[in-house]
Amino acid sequence: QVQLVESGGGLVQAGGSLRLSCAASGSILSIDDMGWYRQAPGKQRELVAVFTSDGSTNYADSVKDRFTISRDNAKNTAYLQMNSLKPEDTAVYYCNARLTYVSGSTLYRDDDYWGQGTQVTVSS
Repeated sequence: QVQLVESGGGLVQAGGSLRLSCAASGSILSIDDMGWYRQAPGKQRELVAVFTSDGSTNYADSVKDRFTISRDNAKNTAYLQMNSLKPEDTAVYYCNARLTYVSGSTLYRDDDYWGQGTQVTVSS
């Protein structure tokens, strides 16, 4: 069974840093895109950063030059390095991956998978 597990969230003061990890495990044949999204109270879920299938990266304007997404393909893991954190970065951060995997005798191609989320709280 495929699992997508986030870690690294927590409480940090403004100006501090956190590093989030997202590890995909299971009978995975390939991973296309991996990305990070966040949802703050009273707001819609938004894209934070994505590592696209062609190896490029995209960032939300609000985090560009502060956050960096990276990926270790050998470990099926994505990271989000968050520097110069601001109170407005407070949100639940979700990992997303587009996976091709096997479950039982069924092949799932380019299936969109989500983690459970990890809380990031930035105090002022």
